Amino acid sequence: MTIYIGNLSYRATEEDLRQVFQEYGTIKRVVLPTDRETGRMRGFAFVEMDEDAQEDAAISELDGADWMGRQLRVNKARPRERDSKQVVRQSGF
Repeated sequence: MTIYIGNLSYRATEEDLRQVFQEYGTIKRVVLPTDRETGRMRGFAFVEMDEDAQEDAAISELDGADWMGRQLRVNKARPRERDSKQVVRQSGF
């Protein structure tokens, strides 16, 4: 399972997220997506931890928490939905 963190401060770094989430267990991976054109953070991140129980505890404790002046949205990440344009481009049509 992967955790989605939304409404994230644009000042947040990977190290900031590691410090917050390590309180709940071992972190496998942190991803901070950036805008392709500007290179700036997009205001959300993904964190993957070793155990589902650790991720559940982090979600339960951090969803709605005020962090860096913003109220976080923390939940289980859902698979990215593909739109029809994306499918057409990948299939070569």
